[in-house]
Amino acid sequence: MKLSSRFLLDSLFVVAGAFLTVASMAWAAGTAGWTAFGVSAGITVIAGTSAVLTARGARKLGHGLVALVALWSLVAALAFSGSLLTWLVFADALAVGVLALADLTAHEATTEKVVHQLVVHDGTTAEQRAAA
Repeated sequence: MKLSSRFLLDSLFVVAGAFLTVASMAWAAGTAGWTAFGVSAGITVIAGTSAVLTARGARKLGHGLVALVALWSLVAALAFSGSLLTWLVFADALAVGVLALADLTAHEATTEKVVHQLVVHDGTTAEQRAAA
């Protein structure tokens, strides 16, 4: 079984969002801000590259939105300070996580994914085996 790159990237974005959500509340605003800057820079580059290089519209949209939210988080980490920064990092991390989960759900719910799971490797479908 081969994992798709979309699944792996969305999982990475969910983990990064969860990490930043906890870090924003556990660390001082300055530390959380610089951590958010670094993590958001990585997410922006990875999600943006994925959105640009793919031909599929759904993946373009999902990863493009994740890249935009991460880019905003990167800018907010540099522009704000204090408790406002803490809450912005928290909100942006939640947004990245939610968008990544939504994209992951969309990926898993596609009919293409269902059709691939119904095909058996010897060329018969599950329906043909059930009829036999």
